[in-house]
Amino acid sequence: QVQLVESGGGLVQAGGSLRLSCAASGLTFSRYAMGWFRQSAGKEREFVASVTWNGEDTFYTDSVKGRFTISRDNAKNTVYLQMNNLKFEDTAVYYCATDLTTYCSGNGVPFPPEVWGQGALVTVSS
Repeated sequence: QVQLVESGGGLVQAGGSLRLSCAASGLTFSRYAMGWFRQSAGKEREFVASVTWNGEDTFYTDSVKGRFTISRDNAKNTVYLQMNNLKFEDTAVYYCATDLTTYCSGNGVPFPPEVWGQGALVTVSS
């Protein structure tokens, strides 16, 4: 059974930084794309960033380009989301996700993905 466990959420002032981590188990981590999604209060869940299985390609939603960086450490079965210059509108629950259809493909994680983590709350104070 695939499990994704996020950590690193918290409260930060606008302009600050946070790094989210997602530890994966139950799959050959290095063979699958990983992604981050978020959901703000009263809004639908949305794509944030994704990285291909081999780390060669990354994808971002326009609102986080230049501020967020997704990366992966296949030796640790972990994917990260480095978030810099945080804005109030980045406040959300952030979800790690993967999809088994991305096995050794050049694609990012589709929406909706097959597997979700439990979520990590990020609160940015203005």
